[in-house]
Amino acid sequence: MADADRERVVQMLNAAVGEGRITLAEFEERVAGVLAARTFGEVEPYLADLPQPPAPPVRDVIELKSMASTLSRSGAWTVPRRLVVRNSAGSVKLDFTDALISFPVVEIHLDVLAGTTVIVLPVGATVDASEVHTMAGSLKIRQQIGEHGGNIHFVVTGRQRMGDLVVRHQYRFWRWRW
Repeated sequence: MADADRERVVQMLNAAVGEGRITLAEFEERVAGVLAARTFGEVEPYLADLPQPPAPPVRDVIELKSMASTLSRSGAWTVPRRLVVRNSAGSVKLDFTDALISFPVVEIHLDVLAGTTVIVLPVGATVDASEVHTMAGSLKIRQQIGEHGGNIHFVVTGRQRMGDLVVRHQYRFWRWRW
């Protein structure tokens, strides 16, 4: 948990004191716990009885475009039903491990030229990348990803030219994840 995350939680607690939802003594106790927390799981009990901010609306289609640079999405980002990725002369990394996914099927349409695309799937997800046209590159599915039974299914289509398309689950070693 980063310092910025702790500050955001303390701001939420500060707002709760201002609204009269918790007392000053409760505020001090909760802030001490938040500042000592090392993970998000340790912070949850301090926020459990407070109203959560509304979730942002989920868009149906989002287009990500980039030229001669890296295009990356990771962390707790909101995933649309259809994601269109256009990139020239740069790499693409879409990490869905901690993403907020509201749809059982997520479509990813690629139009990538001269760059590698890495798609990191969440635990239990499945993928179909049979409709991707590769030219001067390859399609690599790094781990044994089941064809059925996952709670989220990704359908990857489009073109990957002069670069590889790698579909994998998150790598873990001790406390590191990538």
